Amino acid sequence: MSPYVTEWVNLILRFTHVITGIAWIGASFYFVWLDNHLEKPPSWKSDKGIGGDLWAIHGGGFYEIAKYKHAPEKMPELLHWFKWEAYSTWLTGFVLLSLMFYVGADIYLIDPSIAQLSQMQAITIGLSVIVGGWVVYDVLCRTKLANHSLILGIILMALITGLSYILSETFSARGAFMHIGAVIGTVMAGNVFFTIMPSQRALVTSVAQGEPVDPSWGAKAKLRSTHNTYATLPLVFIMISNHYPMIFNHEYNWLVLMVIFVITGAIRQYFVAKHKGNQNSLVLVAAVISGISLAIFIAPNTTISKLERQDLKSQTVDLQKIKSIITHRCTSCHSSSPTDDVFTVAQGGVMFDNLSQMSRWAPRIQARAIEAKDMPFMNKTNIEDSERNYIALWIALGAPVK
Repeated sequence: MSPYVTEWVNLILRFTHVITGIAWIGASFYFVWLDNHLEKPPSWKSDKGIGGDLWAIHGGGFYEIAKYKHAPEKMPELLHWFKWEAYSTWLTGFVLLSLMFYVGADIYLIDPSIAQLSQMQAITIGLSVIVGGWVVYDVLCRTKLANHSLILGIILMALITGLSYILSETFSARGAFMHIGAVIGTVMAGNVFFTIMPSQRALVTSVAQGEPVDPSWGAKAKLRSTHNTYATLPLVFIMISNHYPMIFNHEYNWLVLMVIFVITGAIRQYFVAKHKGNQNSLVLVAAVISGISLAIFIAPNTTISKLERQDLKSQTVDLQKIKSIITHRCTSCHSSSPTDDVFTVAQGGVMFDNLSQMSRWAPRIQARAIEAKDMPFMNKTNIEDSERNYIALWIALGAPVK
């Protein structure tokens, strides 16, 4: 398949994944909000089995929404189900993962400086982690731990922390992050497919046949739905972190990710509590302070940072040497005519065809090649630290072109 066709397939899949993800997350957030805003209904509604209701206005109209304690007396002719959003998001996400990290395992997933793996070994480990993550989670949720949310949460957090560390010592940093995201996404979709939907089908069948409703079905579905809503923000963060190497390329990236899990989980908890009218603003404040503290903690203390604290008046650089380094190490991917075997179009529109273009993109070079050291990609061109340091000096001097 030509790189051009691959790019279009990737774009269409990514677009579909984002759209279906918005639909799934939006529905999840809405129903959590709905549950937490239901009020005690009047007696005539309670007599019909309604456990809570609310009024809302949107799009120029009024809505009256009611939720039954267990089920209505008879099944309505039209019943809306919410499932394809979850399935479509998982399917498009898995195809994207396969296209980028399995078909392109040698490029994106395997980092020889971390572990010497064959393509088949890397794919096998990746798939095993995704399937195994779901199995372990599902087994734990079927034990008595399901009745002890705090203990179960601590155990799950410990397991995902251990898995993050193991993957960071197995795959490329980007690949490790994406596989943690794949595990979480699989758990969320698995909750819908294996627990939430079967519970709802059993509920519908009982009502249709006029049989008593088993309240445990609703309890199981509610538990998994709660887990899904708290997993949403960490998953979204992982999805976008692929573009920010200062996160996934950090020395302790696995620990950074776990701190972000806690921060995003706290933010979600704040809003869930806010829906119930008993939010604690200190939770949100603590999350914001923790986020700022994390950013400060992982800030790179690079050569360029040290240079900025020095007197640069006496320093000079050879501009031809700068041009030579960047041309030799970077233009195979970043030029009007790339020569790289994979990246046949200048990535991000960044081109270094002349010194003026190099100077224009100096902030990007600083962020990606000097601080995060994410570029050159997987260090395919074998840039040396001394060369990074020389470029850093040029940038500290203002990236002059003459």
